[in-house]
Amino acid sequence: MRFETTVQRPVEAAGVGLHHGVPVRIRILPAPVSTGIVFIRTDLENFQIPASWRYVARVSYATSLMRQGVLISTTEHLLSVLYSMGIDNVYIEIDNLEVPILDGSSEPFVRLIEQAGIRQYRRKRRYLRIRRPISVEDKGKRISILPFECFRLTCDTDYPSPVGHRSLELDVTPQNYAAQIAFARTFGWEKDLDQMRNMGLIRGASLENAVCFTHDGVVNPEGLRAPDECCRHKALDLIGDLALLGRPLLGHVIAERAGHAMHAALVARIMSDPSLYEILTFDQLAALVTETLVS
Repeated sequence: MRFETTVQRPVEAAGVGLHHGVPVRIRILPAPVSTGIVFIRTDLENFQIPASWRYVARVSYATSLMRQGVLISTTEHLLSVLYSMGIDNVYIEIDNLEVPILDGSSEPFVRLIEQAGIRQYRRKRRYLRIRRPISVEDKGKRISILPFECFRLTCDTDYPSPVGHRSLELDVTPQNYAAQIAFARTFGWEKDLDQMRNMGLIRGASLENAVCFTHDGVVNPEGLRAPDECCRHKALDLIGDLALLGRPLLGHVIAERAGHAMHAALVARIMSDPSLYEILTFDQLAALVTETLVS
């Protein structure tokens, strides 16, 4: 896309939060150029929290943002959709502390954005292009990013039976995201449920919004939406966390058994060192690619 975007018209959805179990309603509204993605807590005098790496507060089981003590929890599914579908500027009104989980995937949010429509502004879109390889590692897990001329994602997961080892690679475009990623639901294991509830988590979880595994198979009567649904959901989460960069990414991200904490660490590493990236318009990128091909 050459120019910045927003949504054409407001859209809304309601549900419960996955972890806090609270009822919540959101509205996605158009925003001016260079606004970015901004959450607005309508229950707290319209307090604003930009969707930025600067406000990452918690990365255990979900990505939460906090500004001046005000929290927005489980942001990754909605941000994943906005980032993948090329939405640069929106206000997200929310009347509680957690984004609704809906069916556990990001597909309902894709439908919302399709319903809202996309409007282009006349301001040129600016991309964050990775200039050299970056890697974050911890306890056999790793996430890396390599220079590349589009947003490519490789996701490698390895879970106990019956999930097993899975891999996925794709260029992140609105079409690829809607067809190959958005349907994948959040998931967990039956043996972990009591411990997580004792930690104050998954109070809103059910078989209507999450996939539950035993060591024998899937508890959900409808089964999986794809054999590698878990890997695709991890890719969904990763894209949502990368949205906190604040600009569309040009690079090849390779995640090997990574999770929210490592995603956040990679984003912080990139943004802490301006020599790792450059900011380009579409026209500058096109000229650079042409120059590379000619040479």
